[in-house]
Amino acid sequence: MTRGNGCGHCPGSHTGERPCLASATEKARSWLLVEHPGPWPEHVADLAAPAPVAAAVRAAKRAGVRPQLIRRPGRRRATPPVQVYAAYSNGPDAWIEARELADPAELDALDLAALAAGRSPGLGERRTAPLLLVCTHGRHNACCARTGAPLARALTGRFGRMVWETTHVGGDRFAANLVCLPHAISYGDLGEDEAVRAAHAYLRGEVVLDRLRGRAGTPEPAQAAEHFVRAHTGRLGLDDVTVHSVTGTSPYEAVVSVQDSRYRVVVEAVRQSAPCGPDCAENLRTYIVRDLTLLNAAALV
Repeated sequence: MTRGNGCGHCPGSHTGERPCLASATEKARSWLLVEHPGPWPEHVADLAAPAPVAAAVRAAKRAGVRPQLIRRPGRRRATPPVQVYAAYSNGPDAWIEARELADPAELDALDLAALAAGRSPGLGERRTAPLLLVCTHGRHNACCARTGAPLARALTGRFGRMVWETTHVGGDRFAANLVCLPHAISYGDLGEDEAVRAAHAYLRGEVVLDRLRGRAGTPEPAQAAEHFVRAHTGRLGLDDVTVHSVTGTSPYEAVVSVQDSRYRVVVEAVRQSAPCGPDCAENLRTYIVRDLTLLNAAALV
């Protein structure tokens, strides 16, 4: 797979071979991460053993929680204890809970409906350090293992136990992919240098626009509108930009605020080429900005 030269991070820019802006998965506002060394099936819902982990994965999906299998890069433990995280990434009050389980059967006691609603599932203490998830799910897509595994090892050398390998996070065509929890900030098409910059930015409470896919759990048009406003204003703080509404089909019209300033943003979904090959059908859309207008100029005085 050839590597493009970025996500087209300036408004209207499409110089990259495969712009990845506004491509983070929309169906992930709450997360259940369960340590499992593998082998991982093509789809996590098809996991059969160990039975308590397989049951937890299926229960999470039924509850509207995104299940991810995780493992340490390199040498992996194959027996309990099992590291488990619960995370909620919707809105400004994102959080992570963590516990090591001596017996995977303890997963059955988690309140997954509460997690889906943004409340504690009863896992344990809130964790202050973030998690850096690198997709290495080769059974789902060989490119994820080929590009993700060495990236996970490299990031572990720099960020230690924040880093986990994980199953499919969406956007195989953008491998290597990185998700930064608890805010679910997603990046794609990463080499080591780009991933290190993204991780450092997240640790200081910011994003970088290069290779940014968006925030998971957010509709793609909202991700696009936020991206273009960030590029226009230079505001990179995690909570600097708020998308208040998105209307229409395509083009979409969004209202976005940056502190006391409010913008009208019109974005349009367009089709891009499929560099994975003619049979690649995963997320062939990208977005371009048609209009970006300051609505309340007085707020700048």
